[in-house]
Amino acid sequence: MRTLHIRRLGRVEYEDGLAAQKLLVEARAKDLIPDTLLLLEHPRVITLGRGAKAQNILWPKDQLVAKGYQVYETDRGGDVTYHGPGQLVGYPILDLKPDRKDVRKYVASVEELMIRVARSYGIEAVRVAGRVGIWTSQGKLGAIGVHLSRWVTSHGFAFNVSTALEDFDAIVPCGIAGAGVASLRSLLGSAPPLAEVEQRFAAAAAQLWESDAFELPAELRTISATVVRADGRVLLLQRSQGRGGFWQILTGRIEGEESPLAAAAREIHEETGYAPRLKEVRELGYAHCFALGDRTPPLFAQETSFVLKLPEGAPEPVLSDEHVAHRWCTPQEAEALVPFAGLRRAIGIATGS
Repeated sequence: MRTLHIRRLGRVEYEDGLAAQKLLVEARAKDLIPDTLLLLEHPRVITLGRGAKAQNILWPKDQLVAKGYQVYETDRGGDVTYHGPGQLVGYPILDLKPDRKDVRKYVASVEELMIRVARSYGIEAVRVAGRVGIWTSQGKLGAIGVHLSRWVTSHGFAFNVSTALEDFDAIVPCGIAGAGVASLRSLLGSAPPLAEVEQRFAAAAAQLWESDAFELPAELRTISATVVRADGRVLLLQRSQGRGGFWQILTGRIEGEESPLAAAAREIHEETGYAPRLKEVRELGYAHCFALGDRTPPLFAQETSFVLKLPEGAPEPVLSDEHVAHRWCTPQEAEALVPFAGLRRAIGIATGS
């Protein structure tokens, strides 16, 4: 039996998801990890496959931005696809060597995976000749777009659970005009919890791909804190060269049984010298997962984001030896300088930008 690692990541920024897949593909190609299935949600994003046509994005750029959509070109197959809240995205990282080297059979197995999960909810989902994905009487329930490198798979499927179907109005889904889309909510009248759907996908994937499945939690729990001055400028810290040398907002690991809030307050004090009261450190309601790219195989971190707003006349920070410089930036400047999508999102939420 093969081994299949299941990682249930929660919310993942699309850019961070691409980076995680790249790291896992490299690790799988070197046989450093077994087959892996990532299960996650993305914020609103439109992705263009290798065969995408620009006219299949129906809204102008300013409307997409106003509605919170991002747009990415990708190396997967297929046309235009939407991802967003309430949609379960699955990224199988499978080595098809030596005995599964058949792209059509692999795509069919991903379709079968979604068909089995739909059937477990009493929904009849089928394949349609000439169309990739799975279909119901109300429209497309699950989309597929895959990429293979050295017979290691990436990208995967998107399965609508409680997705707001009007969000698909921005595109011609998969380039098929008038086909319609469906979700578990639209088909059942209410949506099951996403965690339950994830469990069914994990069980079905293990059975379908003849694997023993093991769930791996995120190896690290971390926090980020956006420190905002009274004039609205954001504090960026430059890491020492031995720690990457890049600019970032404040980040750190949660230690032991520490709460995320306590960790945020402690890290703020250690890295800046500020000593806020706990009630002054506000959680943003934004948590996300990402892979650490400085090691192979990668580790995953589950991060909770906070904001600290400094009073008028606050002193300059006193840096620890982890950082070599600081600067105060407008939110837009800060978002342009930090290298990670999750930190950019945290800055935007913290400052309302």
